[in-house]
Amino acid sequence: MKDTNCAYCMRGELLDKFGIFVCDLEVSSLILFKEQSKRGRCIVAYKDHVSEIVNISDSERDAFFKDVNRAAKAIHKIFAPDKLNYGMYGDTGCHLHMHLCPKYSGGDEWGGIFQMNPQKTYLEDAEYQKMIDDLKKELGK
Repeated sequence: MKDTNCAYCMRGELLDKFGIFVCDLEVSSLILFKEQSKRGRCIVAYKDHVSEIVNISDSERDAFFKDVNRAAKAIHKIFAPDKLNYGMYGDTGCHLHMHLCPKYSGGDEWGGIFQMNPQKTYLEDAEYQKMIDDLKKELGK
């Protein structure tokens, strides 16, 4: 099921406001977050428009976390963060998704409070494309 008002369901202009579609995984999509003050930050969004993890079966949940794990391994290999933080929110956009937020020792917000979108660092199209290409290659896509 899809929601026509949801960026994760519809992609296009709605998604373009904050993210770039990278590829489909087993039961989700990988999205590169445009604001890159945490280099390599991505979102793993579940394939269907459900609000809560309790709205999917145990096997679907396991497959979703398998996708999160695959994406996390790729982010670790490509961007080498000191820590990868995981966040599941959605009180404004009720679509099951997880933020994968790399953190770097001594870098932006290290040891501090996470800002959802600090709007500090945006890249040129070629830089985004390089990141996308690297992620796809690592994921075998």
